[in-house]
Amino acid sequence: MSLRFSSHVFNPHSAKHHSFFLTRFSSQFIKKIQVSSIPYAFPSSIVNSSELYKFGREKQNPITVSSTTPSVETAKTSSFRNKNPKEVNILVVGSTGYIGKFVVNELVSRGFNVIAIAREKSGIRGKKNEEETLNELRGANVCFSDVTNLETLEKSVESLGVPIDVVVSCLASRTGGVKDSWKIDYEATRNSLVAGKKFGASHFVLLSAICVQKPLLEFQCAKLKFEAELMKEAEENGGFSYSIVRPTAFFKSLGGQVELVKDGKPYVMFGDGKLCACKPISEPDLASFIADCVLGEDKINKVLPIGGPGKALTPLEQGEMLFRLLGKEPKFLKVPIGIMDFGIGVLDFLVKIFPSMEDAAEFGKIGRYYAAESMLVLDPETGEYSAEKTPSYGKDTLEEFFERVLREGMAGQELGEQTIL
Repeated sequence: MSLRFSSHVFNPHSAKHHSFFLTRFSSQFIKKIQVSSIPYAFPSSIVNSSELYKFGREKQNPITVSSTTPSVETAKTSSFRNKNPKEVNILVVGSTGYIGKFVVNELVSRGFNVIAIAREKSGIRGKKNEEETLNELRGANVCFSDVTNLETLEKSVESLGVPIDVVVSCLASRTGGVKDSWKIDYEATRNSLVAGKKFGASHFVLLSAICVQKPLLEFQCAKLKFEAELMKEAEENGGFSYSIVRPTAFFKSLGGQVELVKDGKPYVMFGDGKLCACKPISEPDLASFIADCVLGEDKINKVLPIGGPGKALTPLEQGEMLFRLLGKEPKFLKVPIGIMDFGIGVLDFLVKIFPSMEDAAEFGKIGRYYAAESMLVLDPETGEYSAEKTPSYGKDTLEEFFERVLREGMAGQELGEQTIL
């Protein structure tokens, strides 16, 4: 275990979707038809989600804090919400992930004392070294550790020598694969809760995903299992609270076709282009909303779906917007959703012969899910997705993002493997 801090003096004052996921299957499939992404896609033949959830619940022990935990000086009679931001210590896990970086920067800009947990090799495929991570998270106190190992994480937090007030988790599995989903979306996130509570945390902000409303995939079941345990913890402990943030699509996940269309390719969509509407939210706006959850009393013990400003947009409307910005006549390529169903059927058959292909099969289901399901609030009364019931937040619009990509390209928006931290 390596523990290291940024060069500035440590000041002891101090939530995929959803996180998002772009799967290998969906991106490779769509590239074949001149498109590189579908709305943010987050592998065994498909397993009944309720059985998966039950299995995970029975396999894990309930969250507990050891009775031998060293006492941490925390003012139980004075909530951290009554402190100045510079006196609030926030532990951020998933700090170098796509959304995590924005969250760290936002919290730092608000004056909080941010402790960012990071791996020694972070970023996509571990390409960033410690020095690059320190520069990327400038203003935060960077602690190099491993969220997948509870003992290591606890030792790291203990070495900080300060109590923790709030944990903010932006953790998300790299791929949405079966084992990776349970290792990160459930186990590592749970480790963060256990370690945070051990050293005084009384509030947990979780970055989840709006798609967990209709769980058909492994990572969704893993996220829901942790959400349930987090809610139970707050219910059984009156001094503990949570905020669960479920964002809609990110701008990055909708920008994969911009440069292709600019080069004269058609805009590709599944079905009639109206299957999967969303209220996309920018990364800075989402980070701002997550930061609001730290002190916002109106966000205590709530599940908070959130989208960006403006109306919900279908893929058809996104394509029309893009052609209008380019001053070109719209040119669409509509792909029958059944093509994906056929591919998934083949993968399901192959996985029975080659079990090692379970992730490939799951990736196919992930791609299919995001090609057909809207990223909006699911109305429990009607069973339909509702744009009206999906809250809006922020000021950044998808049209502004498209304009920027047309000028500057997708630099910094690479559609790669999602990282743990």
